[in-house]
Amino acid sequence: MKISDLIALQRELSSKVMLRKLENVPRLVAGFDLSFPSKHIALAVGVVLKYPELKVIEMKWITKEIDIPYISGLLSFREGPAIEKVYSLLDNDPDLLFFDGQGIAHPRGLGLAAHMALNLKKPSIGVAKSHLYGSYKMPGAMRGGFEYLYDGDRKVGVVLRTKNNVKPLFVSPGSYVDFEDCIEYTLKTCKGYRLPEPTRIADLYTKKLKKEVNLDEKQ
Repeated sequence: MKISDLIALQRELSSKVMLRKLENVPRLVAGFDLSFPSKHIALAVGVVLKYPELKVIEMKWITKEIDIPYISGLLSFREGPAIEKVYSLLDNDPDLLFFDGQGIAHPRGLGLAAHMALNLKKPSIGVAKSHLYGSYKMPGAMRGGFEYLYDGDRKVGVVLRTKNNVKPLFVSPGSYVDFEDCIEYTLKTCKGYRLPEPTRIADLYTKKLKKEVNLDEKQ
């Protein structure tokens, strides 16, 4: 598809995003992360944790050929197929998904977490390490401090301090959650680290597997 077609699809899908309070406290949460062992191969990891204990009960991983280059604002088209593939292998059915990326804090309101929420029909939260879109004030330096992220007058995310005196995270709803859910569950899944356990552990696995898996780039 052309870039213009992908952008048009994002605009269409973003109208389907629903911000609403989670109906129940999640029993299981999942996190996803990708690495690229070679130029055209993605290695995707999905981990499922019991909540609130945050104990890993399952990890799955896959490799998948990638034919879309990195283009800012179109990350979900590059990484989404591999995430969906590893998600399909999970034996457990998570109640809440975490992604290392944006939710609705995106130029067209459809970052990775929002796109995956719609495709997988699951509540999701985007927890990004860096700013992509929107204006904000820097939150206080202590854990739990936050400021909202705005697109004009519209709230699109939260700049959230998850650890004292460390850089904040840019947290935004994917779909089927609200801003309060994003703050609550991001903080409750952070165990002394800057990143929430679902994506932090998935990232650790991707780095470990990347070193161990021998891939032919022509795969």
